[in-house]
Amino acid sequence: MGQALRHDGSAAALGAARILLVEDSFFILMELEAALLEAGAAEVCVCRTVREAMSTLETQPVSVAILDIQLDRESGVEVARKLARERIPFLFYTGQLDIHPVHTEWPDCRVISKPATREAIVAAVADLLH
Repeated sequence: MGQALRHDGSAAALGAARILLVEDSFFILMELEAALLEAGAAEVCVCRTVREAMSTLETQPVSVAILDIQLDRESGVEVARKLARERIPFLFYTGQLDIHPVHTEWPDCRVISKPATREAIVAAVADLLH
């Protein structure tokens, strides 16, 4: 599956991207990181907490971000607000059913429901980069 991702149009769009990935589930985090790297991302900065994500944003350039809404007992909304202020495109990847507050603050933000295929995630990130 990784080879197919490398040769489609989405993979080419990820070539120079530095992706911030904020997810508290270790297994989902590792799966997404692998999918994005196989699709050609230059780097994936993985974070499991809001604190890690905010620190990463202060110290490393980021092209695009994928955020979970609920991070253990924290909300990814604080990270989304920082990304919005810095004009870094982002999407939410979540299992949350009540996303009304997210759509209220960011009506045009893409929200992908868990679980999603690798191809869907890569295509969504490629769309954000264009």
